[in-house]
Amino acid sequence: MAILVYAEHDNQHLKSETSKLITAAQKMGGDIHLLVAGENVGDIAQDAAKISGVAKVIVADNNAYAHQLAENIADLVLELGKAYSHILAAATTTGKNFMPRVAALLDVAQISDIIDVESDDTFVRPIYAGNAIATVKTSDAIKVVTVRAAAFDAASAEGSAPIENVETVKLAEKSAFVSESLTESERPELTAADVIISGGRGMQNGENFKLLEGIADKLGAAIGASRAAVDAGFVPNDMQVGQTGKIVAPQLYIAVGISGAIQHLAGMKDSKIIVAINKDEEAPIFQVADYGLVGDLFEVLPELESSL
Repeated sequence: MAILVYAEHDNQHLKSETSKLITAAQKMGGDIHLLVAGENVGDIAQDAAKISGVAKVIVADNNAYAHQLAENIADLVLELGKAYSHILAAATTTGKNFMPRVAALLDVAQISDIIDVESDDTFVRPIYAGNAIATVKTSDAIKVVTVRAAAFDAASAEGSAPIENVETVKLAEKSAFVSESLTESERPELTAADVIISGGRGMQNGENFKLLEGIADKLGAAIGASRAAVDAGFVPNDMQVGQTGKIVAPQLYIAVGISGAIQHLAGMKDSKIIVAINKDEEAPIFQVADYGLVGDLFEVLPELESSL
């Protein structure tokens, strides 16, 4: 039994999700092969080879995979994946884009967003926005699984796996890369940050999100938002934390002016320590918070920043 794991990267750096995928794969047993697909990814492959538990790194270095278009990546993973018992990818934008195609082409049922592994064919995943946990057993010959990386610890970087290059080029020509617009920030990426401070509808407008910036700078934190804040146009949607946004599990999560709707809790309740600041003492967020402060955020935040 062997497991093919798709490496998360941006053609420059290996993302932290990859080492967490290896931890999940180790719980399934068998040799773990890590697939790095992209353009000029030699350095990324070297970093991937250092992850403990990886038996081999497979590199598909070609312009066809430069932007990780779903059609091309799905065809590549399909071609290589037929020799494996499991195919794993992170439940990120990239993984959610190509993995269902792989499952469909293999005519198997995808097991999505798992948070634990009981055996090589039995997995645990949240349903109903995390209000229930399902244990799913599959009899498919090839298990196609996406992993909620935030639920697993990162594997150490003490390995030295061999690197193998493959010449397989899959160019579906059904789509083409046109352009991308990236949000540039000196702060950590939301899904990789150890500390996150998020604002909700209670922030009242986008200008007031500046109150979070000083605290974020002092804590080295990323800034997030609830869907209510995003829908109200306070901040862009790439800051959204929740069921329909980004799933995070930082060491510290500070929720400011967020009531704690089920959809938001589904995206952050695995955080190690949760701090809630809200003027409504009946807000649902206090039910999951380790520390809660009932007060006016416009008075609390300046005091908090000056005290740090």
